[in-house]
Amino acid sequence: MKEYSLTYNQFKQGLREGKLLALKCLNCGNFTTPPNGVCSYCGSLKLETNTISNKGRIKTFTVIRVGPSGFDTPYIVAMVELADGPWVMGNVIGFDTEKADMNLIGKEVTVGHKFFPPDEYEGGIEGLTLTFRLTD
Repeated sequence: MKEYSLTYNQFKQGLREGKLLALKCLNCGNFTTPPNGVCSYCGSLKLETNTISNKGRIKTFTVIRVGPSGFDTPYIVAMVELADGPWVMGNVIGFDTEKADMNLIGKEVTVGHKFFPPDEYEGGIEGLTLTFRLTD
């Protein structure tokens, strides 16, 4: 059985400690986050855990107006390219959804997180989403 360089639980613990953890590929040098069993770029198994920058820029987004049960709508889901390369998805917080327009593209953000208590939808496992707060 393969041992993972960075487990999901270790990734979550890093967030609790204020660190954004990623796997650096020793083959191609790219970062993968959240953790994965192989490099997202070249498929290599040669990975080491690193702390990466929690800064990035919004590349695309959508406003969710009809969401799943238990979620307050509207909210913004965005894809952010981190300063160290990988793209991550999460929720834009602290921003008026009614003002969300194409001017959000390229805005700098700081990555945070939000944990959700276990519920029947997550099979009793604590939920997690990355969050993005505009910095400019």
